[in-house]
Amino acid sequence: MNRREFLKMMSLASAAALLPSGLIRAMEAVLQPTLGHRVSLAGIARGSQEGDLALAVRAAAEMATDFSWLSRGDTVLIKPVVNSGNPYPATTHAAGLKAVISLLKEKGAGRVIVSDMSGIEHVKLSPEKMKGSSRELMKSCGVARAAEEAGGELYLPEEDGWDAFFEDGPISGANWKAGLMMPKIVRDVDHIVLLPRCSRHILAGSTLGMKAAVGYWRTDTRLEYHHDAATLHEKTAEANTVTSLTEKQRLTLTVADEVQATFGPDKGFVVSPDTGIVFASESLVAHDMVSLAWLLESRRAVPDGEKKGRRDPYTSQMIVNMGNKWVVKILGGMGQAMGAERLERNDLDTIWDDRVLKRAFEIEGGIPALDLKEANAALPSDVKRKLAAMTTKPNVDPT
Repeated sequence: MNRREFLKMMSLASAAALLPSGLIRAMEAVLQPTLGHRVSLAGIARGSQEGDLALAVRAAAEMATDFSWLSRGDTVLIKPVVNSGNPYPATTHAAGLKAVISLLKEKGAGRVIVSDMSGIEHVKLSPEKMKGSSRELMKSCGVARAAEEAGGELYLPEEDGWDAFFEDGPISGANWKAGLMMPKIVRDVDHIVLLPRCSRHILAGSTLGMKAAVGYWRTDTRLEYHHDAATLHEKTAEANTVTSLTEKQRLTLTVADEVQATFGPDKGFVVSPDTGIVFASESLVAHDMVSLAWLLESRRAVPDGEKKGRRDPYTSQMIVNMGNKWVVKILGGMGQAMGAERLERNDLDTIWDDRVLKRAFEIEGGIPALDLKEANAALPSDVKRKLAAMTTKPNVDPT
């Protein structure tokens, strides 16, 4: 139970005490939703118009949170995923971003800031200079225009240089050697809303909500992440425990009517189901459990020929490790690449195989039970049933 739920329970309990059995009914009403981490699911038909998508986004968001955390005039930072300039699903859904900004404005938000720093293949910040531009990549994939049309504003930390970051520490016992260099903008906003995508990743296996944290980091933090590759997956989960995120992140929402089900993060075979989903949760871990389940389910629709060789090279341990060394070379030079630790393939047959989620479960003190909620009538019953089966706690704790 979080602080808001506790205060709500106390308030209801005080009022209900005046009625026979009122205390029991009030406590049951408040405690029932806390029995599971809520993840809302809204269906969206393939080929739907932007207005229909906006309705699905609204339904999923309003089912996931009551927005009681948002006061009129508050500043909200939206963290999309713009690893490259390629359009959705290689990057965050632009129309989905537009819908979220509009919803936040309607709920009372003052400023809505959209911020990310793109992948090292496209943007590299050093103390002396900057190569590439996240702003231009946001223009290419449609995120910049969507943000501006909805009344949001862009902030790209690399444009303010090396000193636009501060050090924030993960939980005690983390695998990180140094603190994480986070953009100072996160200290200036009241709330954070995360808008990832659902995608395969050639090095990490998948790129979902927790992996999106990379887009906050300065180059030196990204170097440690990839250089000390033996614990890359565990560090992914741990990165989301920095105070600047745990105190301000309110909602994670993914539009997944298309899924990049091979290769990744910048390209791959795209699966477009007859009915896609928009899903959201106040719990990042619960969100990622559903997101990974949806990615694995979507991979069932990928033709066998697209899952082999150069089209989906994640099956090769050598390519995974060499690919990571190539990233380290870009980040820190040949010497760093030669000394980089081996990156083990993160095989993903079920969500219980994922090392990122396993570490997140350890941090949370166990596997969270999910409370999947239908946010609109367009969600097929078999989709909810499959996701529920794939995310239900196994009899044996995989951690």
